[in-house]
Amino acid sequence: MTKVIAITGKGGTGKTAVAALLIRYLSKKGKFLLAVDADADTNLPETLGCENVKTIGDAKEFLQAEITNPRPDNPDMNKESILKSKVYEIIEEMPGYDLLVMGRPEGSGCYCYVNNLLRGIMDKLITNYDVVVIDAEAGLEHFSRKIIRDIDDLIVVTDASRRGFRTAERIRELVSELDSNVGNIHVIANKVTDANREELTKLAEDLKLSLIGMIPLDPKIEEMDIKGIPLYEITDDSAAAMEIEKIVQKMGY
Repeated sequence: MTKVIAITGKGGTGKTAVAALLIRYLSKKGKFLLAVDADADTNLPETLGCENVKTIGDAKEFLQAEITNPRPDNPDMNKESILKSKVYEIIEEMPGYDLLVMGRPEGSGCYCYVNNLLRGIMDKLITNYDVVVIDAEAGLEHFSRKIIRDIDDLIVVTDASRRGFRTAERIRELVSELDSNVGNIHVIANKVTDANREELTKLAEDLKLSLIGMIPLDPKIEEMDIKGIPLYEITDDSAAAMEIEKIVQKMGY
């Protein structure tokens, strides 16, 4: 049965870095994996070392244009088949995983019909994989639209601050308000130091947050970022990579 992991968190917390590290570890474990970039900023492909990717946004705009102004020579075209073929064209087959990029927000007009088609296509698509990892938007708008309906594990990435943990608490509350089908909600504290580790553990306990891991401030990640080296290429002895391995084991993947 396919397992779906979604990673969210406010900007600057290292959400996409955590997503890339999870994708790296799970793919190296031999999981047949689909990586989904659902953030409008579209940073995941670069972090994984992919360039010039096509997006679902392009496919949706194409189909929306066909719906708004249907071609006289083909008024009865099968819209679901067209969108499905576009989605499969967009999937990038990478060594160890497949990548699907959602792309920019919707343009003018109502995309409800297109989104409904896309939900059905995604429901069938993800069953082809062992694990789906979603680099999600901070605001969780895509959960309210329910393009991907069921989430087994939602990971909220926070920085090592009280404000960041409060944001994680609000995201947990928002998920319950949206009536989303989310199984477990975990928190990962990123860029943690020995000086604040104990305080952050206590803060998570006070807020009743499930703190599943604390990724230490890793100079290797900063160095790779400066040099433009994809995070997917990080070595196994990286402090961040080793913590991700522990987190995945705790989650039972």
